[in-house]
Amino acid sequence: MAPAKNGAAARQAGGSGLFDRERSCLLVIDVQQYFLDKLPLHERGPLVQRIAWLMRAARLLEVPIIATAEDIGRNGSLVPELAAELPQGTPIFDKMIFGLMGQPDIRAAVEATRRDSFALVGLETDVCISQSAFGLAAAGYRAAIIDDACHSPPPHHENGLRRLRESGEPGITATSVKGIYYEWVRDLDTLSRIRPQINDPLPPGLTL
Repeated sequence: MAPAKNGAAARQAGGSGLFDRERSCLLVIDVQQYFLDKLPLHERGPLVQRIAWLMRAARLLEVPIIATAEDIGRNGSLVPELAAELPQGTPIFDKMIFGLMGQPDIRAAVEATRRDSFALVGLETDVCISQSAFGLAAAGYRAAIIDDACHSPPPHHENGLRRLRESGEPGITATSVKGIYYEWVRDLDTLSRIRPQINDPLPPGLTL
């Protein structure tokens, strides 16, 4: 599926504005211990758990996952809790640029999905998440920032979300883990099929 040519077309391509699982891909961006250690201690574990939960949901719903880690040689790779959730054989891209669409191998992976809608989770909201979202929108894709599955050290998380929301870019939106989950699921038959397969209890901060 080719992306829309601009933000307005991307919005039109989405129809109702909802994100369809058949058109979506999950981007797991730079969830490395180096960046987690910058967050308040009590927020680190719950954030990783919410991302892991959404990755499990994506796998069950056949939503592809692209994972990156920034400068692996210096900062380490994706944390083990999330690396374990990747489908077998999924690479972790060594990202050497803040906005992932600016790196040829990652951009090629995005294009190879043939999806036009991307859900972004990870670190950090005001830098790599924001720049990646703007890059996706500029390329004609839709980007959903999953605001309770992204983070930056305070106050930069809220600053990053405000920057995205005030940009006026029609290809960018913000939602939550719960919100994107129910947009992907969409009906009760699908819900009853996958819900028992996602590990309980729910991660901290998530109520369905």
